[in-house]
Amino acid sequence: MNLTQSVDNVALLPAYLAAGTAVLVLLADLVVARRGATMAVFAAGAVVTAVGALVVGAGDDRRTFCVGDACSYLANGRTALIGALFALLTLGVLALSTSLLRAGEVPAGEYCFLLACSMTGGVVLAGAGDLITLIVALETLTLPLYVLVGLRRRSVAGAEAAVTFFVVSVVATAVSLLGAALLYAVTGALHFRLLATAFATDPGLLDIPLTSAAVALVVLGLAFKVAAVPFHAWAPATYDGAPLPVAAYLSTASKLGGVVALLAVTGIAAPVAGAVVDGSLPDAVLPASVTGPVLAALAVLTMTVGNLVALRQTRMIRLLAWSSVAQAGYVLAPLGALALPGGRDTGAYGTALTAALAYTVFFVVLELAAFGAVIALRSGHGDGGEIGDYRGAARRRLAVGAVLALALVGLAGLPPGLAGLFAKVTVVRSLLFGDSDWLALVVAVNAVIGLAYYVRVAATLYADPEPVESPAGGRTPWPLAAALAVATVLALVLGFAPQFVLDAAAGGW
Repeated sequence: MNLTQSVDNVALLPAYLAAGTAVLVLLADLVVARRGATMAVFAAGAVVTAVGALVVGAGDDRRTFCVGDACSYLANGRTALIGALFALLTLGVLALSTSLLRAGEVPAGEYCFLLACSMTGGVVLAGAGDLITLIVALETLTLPLYVLVGLRRRSVAGAEAAVTFFVVSVVATAVSLLGAALLYAVTGALHFRLLATAFATDPGLLDIPLTSAAVALVVLGLAFKVAAVPFHAWAPATYDGAPLPVAAYLSTASKLGGVVALLAVTGIAAPVAGAVVDGSLPDAVLPASVTGPVLAALAVLTMTVGNLVALRQTRMIRLLAWSSVAQAGYVLAPLGALALPGGRDTGAYGTALTAALAYTVFFVVLELAAFGAVIALRSGHGDGGEIGDYRGAARRRLAVGAVLALALVGLAGLPPGLAGLFAKVTVVRSLLFGDSDWLALVVAVNAVIGLAYYVRVAATLYADPEPVESPAGGRTPWPLAAALAVATVLALVLGFAPQFVLDAAAGGW
C-alpha cells in the first residue's frame, strides 16, 4: 500500500504566497527597519496573493492531500473568490491603519506580520476539505487577532478587549475540536466527503445520541466565530476596545472566516454522489437533517437581538458591532431553510449556500467602507466616539461623509446602496425557494427594524452641526482615501452587476 500522497503545488500557490508575505514582512522589518518599506512589502504580498488565488481558481478544479476521492485541500472558483477576498480585505485594513502606524501607537513590523499570518489562515481556510484543516486554518486566522486587539500601547481598554476575545475564542475552539473528535469516533472520518458518505450510506448513525452531540458542538463552536446569538457577547466589547482598523478586520475578515467554516460543514459535506434520491437530499445527510433547525433558530435570534440592541446604542463602534451581529443573522438565514424538506431539494440547497456566501461578500465590502469612513472622520482620536459627535460631519467633509452614508444605507438595503439591497433580495429569494416563507418574513421584518438606526445615523451626518468638538478634522492619508474609493466603487459596481459574485459563490459546492 502506497502511503505517499502527491502534492499539487499549483493548488497550494495562494497559501504559499500568503505565508511568504509573512516571512518577507518579518525580514523587511529586521533588515530595513523602516515603516514604509515594511508596509510596502506587505501590500505587494497581499496583491500578489489575491492575483495568485484568482489565477489558480480560473483554471480547472484542483485538489491535493487526497485519500481516494476525499481531499484535504481544494482549489476552485469558490476558493479563488474567498482567498482573493481575504487578501484584499487585509490590504484594505492595512490602508485603514496608516494613521495608527504613523502615530507610533503600534509597532509596524509586528502589526504587518500578524496581519499577514492572519491572511494566510484565511487563504487556507478557503480551500479546506476536512475538519482538521478547517479548524487549524480558522485558528491561524484568529490567533494573531488576540495580539492585534491588545497591541496598542498604554491602552487598558485594548488589553481588556484582548483578554475577552482570547477567552471566548479559546472556549469556542475547544468546543469545535471536541465535536470533531466525537464525529471521528462515530464515523471514523474527518474529510467532508467521507463524513457525508458515512451518514448517507448508514442512516442509523443519526440515531446515535453521540452524533447529535458532535454535530451540535461543531456548529455551536463555529457560531462563536460569527458572533451568532447567544454566542455574541464578546463582539461589542472587543470591537469597542480594539484599535479601529483591527475592529474593522474583526468585523469583516474574521466574520468571513466563520461564515466560510459554517458553509463548509453544512454545505460541502452534503452533496455526495449517490446521495440524491428523486432530486432531493435524503434526511440521512448530516447537515440538512441535523444542523438545519439549529441554524434556523440561531438566525432568528441573531438578527432580532442584534437589531433590537443596536436601536439603543449611542457609540458608533458599538452600533456597528451590533449591526454586524444582526448581519450575521441574515447570513445564517438561508442555511436555516435546510430545516424543512423543501429546503433540501438540490436546487434550493445550492441556492441557499450561494445566497449565504454572496451576502457575506456584499456585507464585508460595505462594512469595510463604513469603518474606513469612521476612521477618516475620527482622525486624531483613539476610538469611534459617540454618534452625536458625527452631527453635521458630512457637511464639513462631503466625500467621506457620503461614503459613510452610502455604507449605512447599503447595510440597511436601501438605494443607492444597491449591493445591500440585492443581498437581502437574494437571501429572501433563497428562503422562498426553499419553502421557508416564515423565515423570509422574519428577515423582512428585521430589515425594517434595521432601517431605524441606519437611517438615523445617516441623517445625523447631514444634520445642522452643533458648536461642539467635531470628529471631522484632519486630512485623510492617501492610502486610506484610496481604500475608501475602492470600497465605494466596489459597493456600487456589485450593486449594479452582482452576477459575478453569485457565479463565483455557486462554484464548487
